[in-house]
Amino acid sequence: MKIKISALALSLSVTLFAQNIQNNPGSNHGNKFEQLGTILPTPNYYRAASGAPGQGYWQNQADYDISAYLDEENRNLRGSQTVTYTNNSPDNLDYIWLQLDENQQSTVKNANYQFSSTIPKTTTTEKLNVSNLPEKDNHYGVNLTKVTDAAGKNLNYVVNKTMMRIDLPKVLKKGEKFTFKIDWNYNIPNRIAMGGRGGYEFFPEDGNDLYTITQWFPRLCVYSDHQGWQNHQFTGRGEFALVFGNYKVNINVPADHIVGATGEGKSFDKVLTSTQYSRYQQAKTAKEPIEIVTLDEAKKAEKSKSKERKTWIFEAKDVRDFAWTSSRKFVWDGMNVNIPENNNNVMAMSLYGKEAYGLYRKYSTKAVAHTIKTYSEFTIPYPYPVAQSVEAANGMEYPMICFNYGRTEKDGTYSEATKNGMIGVIIHEVGHNFFPMIINSDERQWSWMDEGLNTFVQFLTESKWDNKFPSRRGPADKIVDYMKLPKDQLEPIMSNSENIAQFGPNAYAKPATGLNILRETIMGRDLFDQAFKTYAKRWAFRHPEPADFFRTMEDASGEDLDWFWRGWFFGTDPVDIALSKVTVAKPQLDAQPKSKEITYKIDPPAEDDFNDISKTRERDAKTKFAVDQDKDLQDFYYRYARGQEKLDQNKNYATNESDFEALSKEDKNRLKNLTAYQLDFENKGGLVMPIILEFTFEDGSKLTDNIPAQIWRHNEQKVSKTYYFDKVLKSVQLDPLKQTADIDTSNNFWSASGSSSNLDNKFEVFKQKQAAIRGASNGRLNPMQAAGKKN
Repeated sequence: MKIKISALALSLSVTLFAQNIQNNPGSNHGNKFEQLGTILPTPNYYRAASGAPGQGYWQNQADYDISAYLDEENRNLRGSQTVTYTNNSPDNLDYIWLQLDENQQSTVKNANYQFSSTIPKTTTTEKLNVSNLPEKDNHYGVNLTKVTDAAGKNLNYVVNKTMMRIDLPKVLKKGEKFTFKIDWNYNIPNRIAMGGRGGYEFFPEDGNDLYTITQWFPRLCVYSDHQGWQNHQFTGRGEFALVFGNYKVNINVPADHIVGATGEGKSFDKVLTSTQYSRYQQAKTAKEPIEIVTLDEAKKAEKSKSKERKTWIFEAKDVRDFAWTSSRKFVWDGMNVNIPENNNNVMAMSLYGKEAYGLYRKYSTKAVAHTIKTYSEFTIPYPYPVAQSVEAANGMEYPMICFNYGRTEKDGTYSEATKNGMIGVIIHEVGHNFFPMIINSDERQWSWMDEGLNTFVQFLTESKWDNKFPSRRGPADKIVDYMKLPKDQLEPIMSNSENIAQFGPNAYAKPATGLNILRETIMGRDLFDQAFKTYAKRWAFRHPEPADFFRTMEDASGEDLDWFWRGWFFGTDPVDIALSKVTVAKPQLDAQPKSKEITYKIDPPAEDDFNDISKTRERDAKTKFAVDQDKDLQDFYYRYARGQEKLDQNKNYATNESDFEALSKEDKNRLKNLTAYQLDFENKGGLVMPIILEFTFEDGSKLTDNIPAQIWRHNEQKVSKTYYFDKVLKSVQLDPLKQTADIDTSNNFWSASGSSSNLDNKFEVFKQKQAAIRGASNGRLNPMQAAGKKN
């Protein structure tokens, strides 16, 4: 039976249906598009609602003068430091807190954050020991030998695990400075055997050590407007919240050692040979890396150990930390790199042993130069005079210096994977100069503001190094395996560093992926890049918090992104958008020549199209509707041909029939064959995201549409979108470039032929065929047909 309705009535019925969805969300509407509101801290005098530092923003400062002595024979480090702490806060301070990170290596002084343990199925005799109750002292950790004021008077202090509180002799008021001295020492751990970021690595082949000296001196904690003292214990994972200041550091080491450190070397003319110093001067203007200490010189130094001593002097301004490395094994090369944004000539350098020479000599310093140039484009111009990469078998970052891996086989060969891994980690660790060494977030609390933001720019930098670089983190499809994990294995990105189970995916990959989705899919590159640079500029050499980032990205772009922060950063829902149904409405001329009736026939889905209960019920309820080809329809076609697709429902039309007849035969045929396609989508994963579509037509042409995520704002579970095409649609692909981290692509495809599989590779094709063969045993298909073979 055919039902006659006018074109205007059809327009009204469709409109009313849409209004019904929009105005009656019912239980479908949650809070995904509500503002974050009280979830974020209230803006105030110190931090503005725009995400910028407020008019009253302040931060304290700590300046250090340190002398260190490396006792290689006993693998011990001792030091003496004078610290001047400036209170710029409006608060009176009765005490100050410092970090004693090396206590993390102690069995009796560490933070004692334990993990659950069970009886192992297998173990080794070395690991099977009687439990020590109480734990025996392994004699690692900081030994404090003197804590005094500037005049030498003893100060009262308390050590609580990895934190140290010094009680001030009098209240430190706003604008006042307090100078104090600390003498200390500690046994340097074997970082390869014990783990951790700092220590020594022993090379039995030549009998030498390579030292990475990090978190090595008592360092001031941050006192901020956001939370007061950041004195959370150091457990080895959550990294650091540190104060900016100026450093002067004297490092006394064996005379045949080469030292690399944060800051500029002020004694190179005294500690290097005249030839080496001349090479250093050449390298400062060289466009290719020059060996300051050559491979032959390093090999020669390895053969004997000098009993003499030399003192290396370094100075650094406006840095939040200081680290250094020392070994007689080092080859040292360097070159100049100019940062055009601020015309800063930077000394890019690398230090590495012979074990890494085949890789580091070719790539390391060039990767350092590439990194600071590219990060300068996306954030702020690199401000420091030095950037260094040190091969030390693992990765960790500090201002102007970082430690990475990248050794060849003994014969000097290496795999492509090793090379790319080395380049990737150099880019990542050098990139940390920007996040968090300059844009100084609180790593102890928010790992993602350090690792996530840095990993995102690392991905951009790798792409500029090599457009086909095999980046592990950043592309949306790389995070899918993590996002599809059971909820009890997931935490929001906005979690404390110590509480994250899947640390790499959560703190590195998921935030980096989210930012890439924002840039490529939601905001667009121009808007995103400008907002991201605004954040970097606003918070360079300051202490940003998450709300400052979220607010700045919206403030500088004009985009309301609260829905994205809420879902991607505060939630654990994955993206799984399903193209659940495609309804096709085809106009057909009635067989009777005198009839003016056009029938829109809604095709049922193909038999194998999404075999679920809703589809089965749709097949049983085939719907037809007809419209009378009267003047309203003629006016609809006439206006559509002129680009006026929407009919004014409140207007009475009196279009002359001759208007329709005046159309060309070609236009009449095109409009009479105009086909409507209603695409129904389900949000199965829970995380709202733009709906990206690729339409493929029978003539081979393609069209794309990117529907913003706001289409879900009235119904967060189901939405529909209707398209009108005057050529035959062959297929629809949802998220064709895998931009949204959709965890299930099997429900992302529709074909007019009935196929709905999204087969991405041969393995997926194989799995599909195997499933079909298994189904054949139930009588659905001949096994040969299921396998795609001819009988």
